[in-house]
Amino acid sequence: MQLVSSIHLSLPASVLSLVEEDVRYRSIDQQMALVLKVTQENIDRGGGPFGAAVFDHEGRVVAVGVNRVVPDSAPIAHAEILAIAAAGQRLGTWDLASVGRFSLVSSTEPCAMCLGAVPWSGVSTLAVGARDEDARAVGFDEGHKPADWVDHLTRLGISVHRDVARAEASALLRAYVEAGGSLYNGAVDNAGIGAEPKRSADPTSASSTRR
Repeated sequence: MQLVSSIHLSLPASVLSLVEEDVRYRSIDQQMALVLKVTQENIDRGGGPFGAAVFDHEGRVVAVGVNRVVPDSAPIAHAEILAIAAAGQRLGTWDLASVGRFSLVSSTEPCAMCLGAVPWSGVSTLAVGARDEDARAVGFDEGHKPADWVDHLTRLGISVHRDVARAEASALLRAYVEAGGSLYNGAVDNAGIGAEPKRSADPTSASSTRR
C-alpha cells in the first residue's frame, strides 16, 4: 500500500450550485437558511447532516462546506473544516482575519475538532443552529468540549450566536437518522487498535458515534 501524497476532499457540484455568489445574505437568518439548504442537498447526495458557510462582512458567500466524512473516507471532512479551508484557499491566506471580517455559519454547534479550528481560522463571528445536545440526542458524539466554550470564544473577540433556526436544523439531524443515515464512528474500543467501527442508526444505542 502506497503512502498518500495528496488529500482529496470534495464538495458536490449540486451543493455549490445552490449558492448565488452575487447575492448578499445580509442577515444571520438568511445565511442560516442557505446553510440548511446545502446541508439537505448534501444529505441527498450521501453526505452527513451538517453544513457550514463562510460569509464576508457584506453577506457574500466566500465558501461553503458540508460533511463528507463517509463519501471521502476522511475523518476530518467536517462541514466547518471544509468551509474554513475553502475560504482560506480562495482568499489565499491561512488567517482570514488578515484580509477582512468573516462569519462562520454552521447548521450545528461545532464538535470538539471544529471548535478548535474556529479561533485559528480568523473568523470574527460564529452562528450556529442545532445545539450540541441535539446532535448527541440522535447518536453523534461531539467529543470533549469545555462547558465555557462560548465564553472562551467571546473573550477571544469572536461573537457567538446560538439557536439560529434551531428547530429546522435539529429536524435535519433527526430526519437523517430516521432515514437510516450512517452514524460513523472512528473510536477505538477496549479491545484495542483496529477494532471494527460501530455504526448504528438507533439513537437509543448505548454507543454514541463521532460525526
